[in-house]
Amino acid sequence: MERGDRADHNDRMNGKRIVLGVTGGIAAYKSPDLVRRLVERGAQVQVVMTAGAREFVTPLTFQAVSGREARSDLWDHGAEAAMGHIEMARWADLILIAPASADFLAHLAHGLADDLLTTMCLASAAPIAVAPAMNRLMWANAATQANVQQLRARGVHVLGPAVGEQACGETGEGRMVEPAALAEAALALFPVHGPLSGKRVLITAGPTRERIDPVRFISNRSSGKMGYAIAQAAREQGAEVVLVSGPVSLCAPTGVRRECVESAEQMHAAVMKEAGTADIFIATAAVADYRPAKPADCKIKKVTDTLEVAMERTIDILHAVAQLPRRPYVVGFAAETNNVEEHARAKLERKNLDLIAANEVGDCKVFDQDDNALVLLWKNGGRQELGAGPKTLLARKLMAFIAARYLANAP
Repeated sequence: MERGDRADHNDRMNGKRIVLGVTGGIAAYKSPDLVRRLVERGAQVQVVMTAGAREFVTPLTFQAVSGREARSDLWDHGAEAAMGHIEMARWADLILIAPASADFLAHLAHGLADDLLTTMCLASAAPIAVAPAMNRLMWANAATQANVQQLRARGVHVLGPAVGEQACGETGEGRMVEPAALAEAALALFPVHGPLSGKRVLITAGPTRERIDPVRFISNRSSGKMGYAIAQAAREQGAEVVLVSGPVSLCAPTGVRRECVESAEQMHAAVMKEAGTADIFIATAAVADYRPAKPADCKIKKVTDTLEVAMERTIDILHAVAQLPRRPYVVGFAAETNNVEEHARAKLERKNLDLIAANEVGDCKVFDQDDNALVLLWKNGGRQELGAGPKTLLARKLMAFIAARYLANAP
């Protein structure tokens, strides 16, 4: 991250009021470090502890790193008018729960308010984020997953959990995200002011899977890394970002709304639902051009030496968006193995795009890699090389270019 980027990060968090909720779990020992990192970024932090949290970390520890007395009592007569939960609910710009135990997630999902932290969450209009931390089996339990799904549907930001070794000696999903990453995630939840503030950017990323039978599918090697980096870069430009993603093993960038799909048909439906209100559409997804015409209802048995699968064309999502009566600024991608710019310019004209990003792909190139190289093409012979480099850097260059061209021609 460049020095200017760090300064912008600190400015965005400077003076922000964060209530850090700490619940009962061994990961609570990391929470004082999280307080320190938030304070370093300029935030004011008020710690609220549950009874369980006090069994792992003392309130005095949090007071030492935050400069504020940790709160835990719903019936604190020293609070303003003895209404401490309302006082803090109004004070907070963000409520971050780290760690968030399975018990706390259940309480929050079902609207229970039997202590200071849960009561304050119900009484606040501030954004709420939770960083789950628990045994891998507790996290995978159907009840916990239902609670998390319900919280996400209500707009609660779920940060993690991470995968790794746990205090119980097991390894798996359930570790609390590390404090440094949580501090950055908290920063991303605050409004971003940039050239695309107030604009909606719709992005597709990753591959699609087209079913052959219940256990097999046709897909491609797209990892989604470029599309996810562009989503993060668009968010950094201040845009409201919607990411329609095929199956990938990536976490959604913080502050970005992700819609998960599998097939080209599902991606088309999700995109068309959002495209009418998008200002910019960027199609980075590697959508299957063909799909099996008649997927089998049962697993195909290996009874012949050869297998023929009849294929049919899928819906052209990029072309469909470009033909909308009220169309966004449309950016396509051309991943080619030969004659890269020739094929990309033909796609630009054929699909009536505003801009296309061309790159050469193939064995050991781009797919599943962290680096890329892009050339931008537009109508009337326009051309600019972004060069080679990490996908995160290229994404920022690309979004800066898109923002400048979009704003120069915006009504």
